[in-house]
Amino acid sequence: MNNSYKPFGGFSVFPPVIKNLLIINVAVFFIQIVSENFLVGPGFKLSDMIMKYFSLIPVEGYVAGRIGSEQIIWNFLPWQLITYQFMHGSFTHILFNMFALWMFGMEIENYWGAKKFLIYYLLCGVVAGMFQLFLTPILGSSLAPTIGASGAVYGVLIAFGLMFPDRYIFLYFLVPVKAKYLIGFLIVLEFMLVDSAQSNVAHLAHLGGALAGFLFILFDKSIDVPLKRMLNISGYRRTNTFNNPFSGLSDKFKKRSQNIEDANYYDLNQKKEGEEISQQEIDEILDKISQSGYQNLSEREKKILFEASKKMN
Repeated sequence: MNNSYKPFGGFSVFPPVIKNLLIINVAVFFIQIVSENFLVGPGFKLSDMIMKYFSLIPVEGYVAGRIGSEQIIWNFLPWQLITYQFMHGSFTHILFNMFALWMFGMEIENYWGAKKFLIYYLLCGVVAGMFQLFLTPILGSSLAPTIGASGAVYGVLIAFGLMFPDRYIFLYFLVPVKAKYLIGFLIVLEFMLVDSAQSNVAHLAHLGGALAGFLFILFDKSIDVPLKRMLNISGYRRTNTFNNPFSGLSDKFKKRSQNIEDANYYDLNQKKEGEEISQQEIDEILDKISQSGYQNLSEREKKILFEASKKMN
């Protein structure tokens, strides 16, 4: 897999990790449905065996049923922290999770690259599972198997909200709401519902995935988000931001312009001859990419970056 972001014709609507995650989740869901029709023992279907070994079973174990007077107990297995993320309980469950993954994750994977996005996604899912395993007993909630990609998807939501806080999201394709407000509301709602004992929704897993995503972005020095700039968090390196070819262009431009007489950049179609592109303009274009994405640049801004990138290389 190619981990570099290619804005010049390289932006993918279905980047490789998201495409494969969609395929795997749909395939597993299909297997779950088909397995309902096969019996593997007295009173147990193949789907029950899939749940036993691949859903997230509570650490204390789960009583799945009885054969006579003997209890059938399912036990936690370490790999379930990964496998539970690819299972779903209903068509609407997988539909909303996969739609959110594609809608909010597509641009993030294009910026970060496939490898980082995959690590991020799975890590958020694992932390979400650990929250569900270890905090559920403390809150006295009922212990049951957990399935679904929601925890990892909440990590993706947090990443989108941090990277593009002012991007408008159209609720029901009609009502525009900024990402920071919508995603912030969803997190607050999860806090409010976390002690809902009768709920079948793993609210703790959602919060765990969101927290994991927030900390990942906060401590990853190669990821630039407006919140880091606002808090003036030290250690951020502009180079390698989003793994795109314009990373560090501002600093390179500054150094070259001090030492090389002809290190001036021009947009031949829109700049007058001899008119130099300022350092401030380069910074503003790079900030615009981090705020709203490369696709929202004007043609003039794209040409400026293209010419500057060629000059630096």
